[in-house]
Amino acid sequence: MKTSLRPLFIICVIDVLGFGILIPLVPYMAERFGIEPQLITPILGAYSLCQLIAAPLWGRLSDRYGRRPILMLSLAGACVSYVMLGFAENVWWLLASRVLAGFMAGNLSAAFAYASDVSEPHKRAASMGIVGAAIGVGFMIGPAVGGVLAGDNVNTANFVLPAAVSACLSIVAIMLVWLKLPESHDPRAQPGGRGSVHRFGPLRLLRERPGLRLIALAALCVTCSQAILESIFAIWALARFGFGPRTVGLIMFALAFVAVAMQAGLVRMLVPRFGEMRVAMFGVCAYVLGLLIVADAAHLSSTLFGLALCGLGVGAFNPSASSLASRQSLPGDRGAVMGTYQASTSLARVIGPFASGPIYAAFGPAAPFIAGACVTLPALLFVWRARPGATPDAVANES
Repeated sequence: MKTSLRPLFIICVIDVLGFGILIPLVPYMAERFGIEPQLITPILGAYSLCQLIAAPLWGRLSDRYGRRPILMLSLAGACVSYVMLGFAENVWWLLASRVLAGFMAGNLSAAFAYASDVSEPHKRAASMGIVGAAIGVGFMIGPAVGGVLAGDNVNTANFVLPAAVSACLSIVAIMLVWLKLPESHDPRAQPGGRGSVHRFGPLRLLRERPGLRLIALAALCVTCSQAILESIFAIWALARFGFGPRTVGLIMFALAFVAVAMQAGLVRMLVPRFGEMRVAMFGVCAYVLGLLIVADAAHLSSTLFGLALCGLGVGAFNPSASSLASRQSLPGDRGAVMGTYQASTSLARVIGPFASGPIYAAFGPAAPFIAGACVTLPALLFVWRARPGATPDAVANES
């Protein structure tokens, strides 16, 4: 299938841009409501807890009904959650908006499944890198836009305007899916139609496919550490340097810029030469080193250098791991496999925020970053043990 990934790239950028706008704002909103750091980060984790529950379901539904309807439905739900967030007057409305957004966060697994649908096996890592780069662009621009819209004064920051912009972006993304994105997966074209779609749950997939299980564990480690960094950074930066939403948003912009450059450019050159496994392992090492530098940073310059290494590591690991996971799929269960893989990252994004605040409060500002480095290291072993062999994808291509 020769479908262009350009429309999907634009849709993912717009979608994640809307989400990214709010990333640096939620901790400040919670603090305005008088919430302690150890309770702020679990609010961020509530989003991922609901995404964890919903992601495999959305993946299976996209196998059964196609990618486009799932993308449009999840984008509509995200739009409603942004409106709720903008009008939140207490911590309960803030939490409710994050819960709804998490339940509707099925678009990423559907987007990765779409990219896998339209890619030849030997180009799948590059396609995953394109989608990952689109997500990275949204995360790169979003926090900066959100910080600028909110302002840098913690006491007078405007949270309604960023939420309204995010809601409008979701509407734009829905229109683009409807008008510009052709369906990549017709369940009726599968042998036996919709009834033949893979119905295994995520636990059964993980049990029956050891390669998928190992890659999912590696992604859980790396993403858990990433979630620790993202959830605590605004609180840490406010306490360490007195930074408000605008400055934190701009720093997160710089972090994401490095990750996007890696995913959009260098990964496409490195994977054909070194393979997905080695590139993923390089990403793990770079990320661990970056976290240790941030933990020991006494000045902004060393903090930025450590964050740049973290961005380099994430940019190398994510598309390589996604490609390795997609190799464990068959044409009829690709959405379920990618939904299961995304569920592992969602679980990590639950664990990370729920742990980062209490670790910060109990052991000090550097502790979450050191803990993140320790959590990331086992990913090296998992990726190495999952080195390519006879995967379901390979078997299907030979038959």
